[in-house]
This record gives sequence, C-alpha cells and structure tokens, in this order.
Amino acid sequence: MTDTNDISRIANGFSKLSKAEKLKATASIFPDAARVEAEMNSFNHPDAARQKIFDEFSENTITNYYFPYGVVPNVIINGKSYMMPMVIEESSVVAAASKSAKFWSTRGGFHAEIVDTRKLGQVHFIWNGDKQKLIDAFPALKAELMEQTQHITANMQKRGGGILDVELVDMTAYEPGYYQLKASFETCDSMGANFINSCLEEFASILRNFCEDREDFSGSEKQADVIMSILSNYTPDCLVRVWVECPIEELGSFEDGKITADEFARKFAMAVKVATVDTYRATTHNKGIYNGIDSLVLATGNDFRAVEAAGHTYASRSGKYSSLTYIDLSNNTFKYVLEVPMALGVVGGLTALHPMARRSIEMLGNPDARELMMIAATAGLANNFGALHSLTTSGIQKGHMKMHLLNILNHFEASETEKVDAVEYFKHNKVSFNSVRSFLIAYRENILNHG
Repeated sequence: MTDTNDISRIANGFSKLSKAEKLKATASIFPDAARVEAEMNSFNHPDAARQKIFDEFSENTITNYYFPYGVVPNVIINGKSYMMPMVIEESSVVAAASKSAKFWSTRGGFHAEIVDTRKLGQVHFIWNGDKQKLIDAFPALKAELMEQTQHITANMQKRGGGILDVELVDMTAYEPGYYQLKASFETCDSMGANFINSCLEEFASILRNFCEDREDFSGSEKQADVIMSILSNYTPDCLVRVWVECPIEELGSFEDGKITADEFARKFAMAVKVATVDTYRATTHNKGIYNGIDSLVLATGNDFRAVEAAGHTYASRSGKYSSLTYIDLSNNTFKYVLEVPMALGVVGGLTALHPMARRSIEMLGNPDARELMMIAATAGLANNFGALHSLTTSGIQKGHMKMHLLNILNHFEASETEKVDAVEYFKHNKVSFNSVRSFLIAYRENILNHG
C-alpha cells in the first residue's frame, strides 16, 4: 500500500519537474517502480518531435494512452460514400456500425440535414437597481457590445460568421439581481470555443463600463458584478438530423426467415417506444448512440464530452430524459430518425495539431463543419440501429461476446495457436468468461497429455 505521506511529498512542486522526473516520481509509488517506469516509457512515441506535440496537449504528461483506431467502409450519406474512422475500445461498436452501413447501403443509405448551427454563450452578472431602467438601456448596451467587439469578430465575419444576436435574460426570479447576457454565434468551420469565450469576456468589460458611465444609473446601478463569462455546451439550435427509410417489405426477413419484415418493424418500433417512455432504457439507448458519435468525434480531434453533454441535456428538454431517436411506420414505410445537437470543428485545436485527427479529416474527404456534423450523427444512428437490430432479433450478447472473445483470450494469456483454435471452436459455441476458461484448461491438458 502506498504511504499517503510519500504521495504528498511527491506532489509538492510536481508541476515544475521535467517529464522524466515526473515519470520517475510517479513510478516510485509502485512496489515495482523500475518495471512501471519502463512500461510507461514504452508507450512514448519513438519520434521525439511528435511526442513533444502529444506532451503539450495537456499538463503533467508522463506517457501516452492508446485506443484502437478502426474504420467503417462504405457508409452512404446523402448518396456519398465515406470511409468512417472510429476511435473506441468497446467491442462490437465498429462491427455494429459496419453491419448497419452494409444493411442500409442497398436501401438508400443514410440521409442527413443540418437544422441550424447557432451556438450560445452567456455573461452571468448581478445588477441591483430598477429593472425597467436596465431593460430600457439594453438596446444601447447591445449596440456597444456589437460595435466594441469588432476587433475580435472581424475575421470570423469575413468567413460568414460572428455574433448573431445578444439578449438580456431576467433571472431575478431565481436569485435577486441575477441577469444574463445571452449571445448566439456562428463560428463556421471551427468549434468556436475560444472565439466565443473571447467575445464574452469582452462583453463583461463593456458591460461594466456601460453601467459605470450611464448617466441615468445611480448608486449600486453603476456597478455590474460579473460572476462569469463562458460559452454553453448546450446548443439546442446547433442541430443535425439523420435518418434511414425504406418500404417495410424491403427490410427483408431476419433470423433465417423466422422473423418477417413486418414483425421486425413492429418489434423495433416498440423498442424505440420503450426508450421514449422509460428513462432506464433511454439512458442505455442513448449511450449506444454515443458509442458511435463519440468514436467519430474523438477520431477527428473534437470534444466528445461537450457533444455528449449537449445531447443528454437535449434528451431531457421535455422535463424527462428520453430517447434521442423516433420512428415512423406510416404508409408502410420504415423511417428511423436521430435528432441531436452538436458543435464540431474541422479547423483549429486538435484537428490541426493531432496527426491522426488530420488524417481522419482527410479520410472523410476534408468535410466542412456542417458535413462533419452529419457524418458524426450518422455514426450514432448506425451504431444504435445495429444494437436495436440485435436486441430485437438474436439478442445483444451473441454478437457482443463473439467480438469480446479475443479480450477474454488475452486475459488468460492465450497463445496465437490457442486463439486460432478458440475462435474456430466458439463459432458454434456460446462465449462467456467461464466457457473460454474451460476451453483453455481442456485444450492445454490435451496438449500436455498428447504432446
């Protein structure tokens, strides 16, 4: 057990140490310090210049942490074929997306559209005075906000973006004197966080000066106490819609003809309804959507945490957490739709710095931010459709555990020969942790007894 006093001693001045010293200090809390240090060093990139780029992404970096980088071929979106990169460690996610892509490639592919790309930010402040005076003064304040941020917004405006609107939001029902400046932005091909936050911090300074200089304000009215200025990751108006559709009869049959197209559509629709009315199921249903979205967003160097936070808030917009998808079986047509907010960029940040993020963008044909939104949403619907397809037919574990087989074999340190024979054996047998262990015990005993 590590002595907490040792950790406290190491932590003092830790950020000032070199990378090698940080690694050595971290390894020292393990009983096999030399082995841990060597192991962590082994994950550093052999190219020192490239490793320096990785080190500078974050703070107190001591090594790299690898995730698998997979691809899904021939994903048809609006008639265009994509090779879709996915970064994820969970078994069967890439397989589910691939299966869905293949299924829908002969049924019109995926369809997608951008609803809007408006992003939001807020200046939260306390102002104690006559509310009507602040409301009356706001048009003049708004004009100053727009004019005095021109030095920040000029380049974005040249690209077709900038500040779209600013509104005063009265929050005094929740806290005395609490107001917001709520601003909307268009950030074109960048995710826009730095641009938005720079504008908002400038807003805060302009607001303070405006209140101080306003002749009809007196006493405490001349002071705007800014609490914070920050973008919101909830972007309900930065929205993308993606769907699949075909005549129900063209869905075909499932499970060797045991399930007809009509039966599949009915069960699938009921599964979606369950996720709509039951929060427990909705959470897992939406998690499956983000298995796909997150892996594409991560592969392109975007902020998957912000994207997912926005989606989960959007799923709760009715006051109850619910499915992000809906289904329509009218007119003998199967139409399955995902509507989700997300703010993505293809310039700036990791998309420019991380070599694999750049390759991912290139792999997708160098899309703009709007097209990338549609691709990411498609990854989510593809994975979700694949999961519901399995759940309503063969069950989720059959395919998932087959994909998980190699992880279990690696856990038991199976040799390459054992892996080959195990994969063959479990083509016709149920995969579980215990069944794989039993197989390896019997396999090894057989080798031992018969040479």
